[in-house]
Parts: sequence; C-alpha cells; structure tokens
Amino acid sequence: MNIQAGIKLTAAEAALVDAYNEQIGDLPGDGATIAARDMLLSEFKAAGLPNRRVEAWHYTDLKSLLRSVPNFELGARANRVDPIVPGSIVLSVTNGQANERSLQGGISLKSYSDALQDGTAAERLVERDRDDTIAQINGSFVRDGFVLDFADGLELDAPLEIQSVQNCGQVNTRFPVRFGKGARATVIERHLAVGDEASFVTSVSDVKLEDDAEITWIIFQSQGEADTHLGQLKAALGANAKLRLYVINAGGKLVRQEVHVTVAGEGADLTLRGINLLGGDSHTDLTFTVGHNVPHTTSSEVIRNVVFDRAKGVFQGQIRVAPDAQKTDAKMSCNTLLLSDDAEFSAKPELEIFADDVQCGHGATVIDINHTQLFYLMARGIPENKARAMLVNAFVAEIVEELEDEPLVEALEGVISEWLEKHA
Repeated sequence: MNIQAGIKLTAAEAALVDAYNEQIGDLPGDGATIAARDMLLSEFKAAGLPNRRVEAWHYTDLKSLLRSVPNFELGARANRVDPIVPGSIVLSVTNGQANERSLQGGISLKSYSDALQDGTAAERLVERDRDDTIAQINGSFVRDGFVLDFADGLELDAPLEIQSVQNCGQVNTRFPVRFGKGARATVIERHLAVGDEASFVTSVSDVKLEDDAEITWIIFQSQGEADTHLGQLKAALGANAKLRLYVINAGGKLVRQEVHVTVAGEGADLTLRGINLLGGDSHTDLTFTVGHNVPHTTSSEVIRNVVFDRAKGVFQGQIRVAPDAQKTDAKMSCNTLLLSDDAEFSAKPELEIFADDVQCGHGATVIDINHTQLFYLMARGIPENKARAMLVNAFVAEIVEELEDEPLVEALEGVISEWLEKHA
C-alpha cells in the first residue's frame, strides 16, 4: 500500500497515481485541459477505485478485482489489423495513437489529440456523475482518438471500423461522434489485443444522433486473457432517430462496458443487443441505463450470455421513464446459458417509471443446454461436443441475425463461432 495525503491506496490505485505523475509533462493539452486532468486525478485520489458499497459497482468490486496496472510504454507500437467486414473504411488507433487518413466528403475528421491541444476537449473531460470512474480515469490519461462529424443526409456505403489495437501497457482513447440530420451509417467500434503482455485500456465514446438519423453502432471487444478493459458509450437520440446498438464482449480478464443512452427526441427508437462470451476465470460486466425523457419513444434490450469454466458475468440494466414521457414502450430481457458448475452470472434489471401511460417490462432467465434438443441432434449422428456447440451458437446467432445485413451478419457469426470453437 502507498500513502497519498494520508489515504491508503491499493497497488493498482498507487500505480495509476504514479503513472499520472510520470506522464503529466507529456500528456497533450493546453492549460485548461491540464487543469481538468488535475481535477479528475485529485478526485480519483480522494475516492479511489469503487468497491461493492457503491451501488453502481456492487457486482464489480473494482478495488478488489483490479490488483495491478501495467506501466505506460512510451513508444510501444501495434499494427492495425484487417477489418471484421471486408471492404470497411478503417480508422485505427494503435497503442493509443491515432492514425489519421482521408475520408469521403461530408465527414469531418480530427484527432482527439488535436482537440486536447487546442482546448476544445477540456470542458468534456468530466465524469458523468460521482460514480463515473471510467470517464474519470480516462479523462486523466486520454491521449488520442478521433472526433467525427457526419453531415446532414450523409449515407455511408460501407461500414466504418474504428479499431483500437494494443499489445501492452496503458491505452486511453476517446471518440466523440455526431451524426447529422438524416444520416445513415454503420460503425464498428473494435477493441483488441495483438500481444500477450497485459494491457490496461479505457475508452469513452460520446455519440449524438440528430433528428431522423439511423445508425447501427457495434462495440466488439476481444482483449487478451490478461487485459483490463473499461469502456463507456454515451448516446443521445434526437427526434425520430434510430440507434441499433450491439455490444459483443469476447475477451479480457477484467471487463466493464457501460452504455448510457438519453432518448431526448419524440419518436426516437433504441435497440440494444448484447452478447457476452465468457470463459476462463474472467469477470465481465455490462451495465446499461436508458432515460426516456419525452413522449412517444421506444426501446428494446436483449442480452444473451454464454458462460464457461470459472467465468463470472454481470448485467445491470435500468430503464428510467420521466414524468413527461407518456406513451413510452420499453422492454428489457437478459438470458444466460451457464455451461459450468463453477460459472456465475448476476442479473439486475430495473425499471424506474414516473409516467402512468406506458408499456414497460423486464425479465431474466438462467438455463442450461436443452437436453431434448441435444438428444435430437445426437440421435442423428452428431457427436455430443459438436451438438452442444451448435446449440450454443444458435443461442447467440439469433441476436446477430436481426441485423439483416448479410456481410455484417456473416462476419460477426464468424468471429463468434471462432470463439466458441476455442472455448467449447
């Protein structure tokens, strides 16, 4: 334990404080940005990492689970990889450094490092609330990322893959993205490791959909077996905007992915689909909140979890309906397939409803392989292990097929099948 201002810090907390002191002279930013970083780091030192007594972190006691943080590796480099969907437009961040490239007309692109340097990012380096540890740590250390702005009416012909690749050390990125009125696009936010050394990764995406925008946003996380990944996506939906959001966790030792959505325009619609593929002795937490703040909005959330070995998983989902949000239609479900006696999964769906003319519901189930279906397949000559794999694959493939984009569906089914073959 280290001592900072009379407060005992865990090894991981002390490592983060030491890393800040070592990096502060090299972190990009003008005076206002550095002041914002200092404020966030001071708050972190005062509060430390959250433990189970903090309600939002009750099932992911970060103070106990995060036992070490690797050193920041100045000059470390990782190479970009082929996109998940062939033919995609690729924006890559390798070991925390953005690699800029030209994009089609109608898309404004700027490195987040430049936004930090010119001060335009300073006021946004603040946490969402007092429990927002991810944005607090990220705001203290973030070095790069991309700022993207899509013009009104712009339609992308191919998916845009924003990939963050690392092979060691500490990586902290941000991706503020605005979609103009009526914009149409598919974005894949991809986080992956290409080395065996441990990494500590934080990433914050801030997405705004203007009126009538229709966006598919996919978060695909496949970090290494020793990696910590703390991710957050914040989204705001304008009138009649439609966001299809997919979160796929398929890696990492310690993972927390937060999704916070504000439905701010009438007629807006949110579709969230989550797939958590958990194995080994990993701990993965998907925490989600959606706030319906105006009338006539809809949301639908379906989470599917497959848990092997000694893995532990968490889903926390909260739907909040404001007093003025009449005619809200919101539904949430969490379905878990436990495939080991040592596996664990905790589900905490919540509704907070302050309007009286709404349709809202939630549910959670935990099941094993359907033995009738397993017997049916084995009776037709399919070996038991292959039959089990087929049933597990079908459990999650049903979610992916909702995308109705054949190249995208095939690509995601491929990476999911590859993970299942490795672990099943």
